[in-house]
Amino acid sequence: MSTQPTLSSRSSAESIATAEAHSAHNYHPLPVVIATADGAWVTDVEGRRYLDMLAGYSALNFGHRNPRLIEAAKAQLDRATLTSRAFHNDRFADFAAQLAELCGMEMVLPMNTGAEAVETAVKTARKWGYQVKGVPDGQAKIVVAANNFHGRTTTIISFSTDEEARADYGPYTPGFEVVPYGDLAALEEAVDAHTVAVLLEPIQGEAGVLEPPPGYLAGVRELTRSRGVLFIADEIQSGLGRTGATFACEQEGVVPDMYVLGKALGGGVVPVSAVVSTREVLGVFRPGEHGSTFGGNPLACAVALEVLDMLRSGEYQQRAKDLGEHLHRELRLLPTTAVREVRGRGLWAGVDIDPSFGTGREISERLLARGVLAKDTHGSTIRLAPPLCISREDLDWGLDQLRSVLAG
Repeated sequence: MSTQPTLSSRSSAESIATAEAHSAHNYHPLPVVIATADGAWVTDVEGRRYLDMLAGYSALNFGHRNPRLIEAAKAQLDRATLTSRAFHNDRFADFAAQLAELCGMEMVLPMNTGAEAVETAVKTARKWGYQVKGVPDGQAKIVVAANNFHGRTTTIISFSTDEEARADYGPYTPGFEVVPYGDLAALEEAVDAHTVAVLLEPIQGEAGVLEPPPGYLAGVRELTRSRGVLFIADEIQSGLGRTGATFACEQEGVVPDMYVLGKALGGGVVPVSAVVSTREVLGVFRPGEHGSTFGGNPLACAVALEVLDMLRSGEYQQRAKDLGEHLHRELRLLPTTAVREVRGRGLWAGVDIDPSFGTGREISERLLARGVLAKDTHGSTIRLAPPLCISREDLDWGLDQLRSVLAG
């Protein structure tokens, strides 16, 4: 029997020092060590409470330890957790059917992480291009947007414009062309006879919650349809309620050819991702051509089925819409001496800090000292993405802390 204690006996400082000594420094976390979490709140090893205004980059859309999701996971843990795809499991069929229905599509290819799902989308588009569109072998091209963030595999960072994510990992995977985000004319010029897909985030999250110009996504949809090119929407961060709708694309009246989903699909309990598309597109795969040992496992399916049921009610989308309108009204009132710009949609915002006032990291650290968790990106921006279950009172308290920090 293990003698390891349920909770760490180390202090925050000891835990951080041990982690720094024994883990690769691929992240620069804020100096907080979380021990327990519930809803929109977390507690560190010393018992200090913090309001989580990041929600695992949207993986925790439904809050920490959402009771419905935890119950679904516990019930499945007593039945079966993994079969591999060598066999069927009794949760997979409902998961695939219900996710396809939610997306208005026909077929699902399950994976685990968001990056795996993006890699799967890339492979799908290329295979479709060769088998259906008739692109010559080895010449398929996918057009992507500058400032994108789709993951960190070797292929994905090959079409990143973020040198911090890209540097020292070459040689890079060919077959991608980068155009400015929101520039429909540049996109049209890049699409040629060998183009199999356009891969975009409807709202760019890592870049600082950047929205495209009005009409851009509709223009992308029209262009790709007329040129016989797949439109792939990476809704890993923007999807499943975050922006006030099930998908950010639907707020622009757009239905892509393929959704790439992850993060909130696993409810912050287990990693679940998927590519969802039509039979014509995902039907290009045959047994043995692509797979994942854990993709579609019964534990993941059980949790994801509960997520899908929660989304069908529309409750979380409406909360994100209503509270999001309040969030953005309040953010627009922040002092212009400290804030250059506020962007976003729903319960999702990027706040650009004037460099003379402080870096995004410094503002995040000051918020931490006041009991609020947020995270910086690209030096001067802080991202806010609280759980969709956050109360109006807690949201206002968090905004009060931000105002206090920015008041100097």
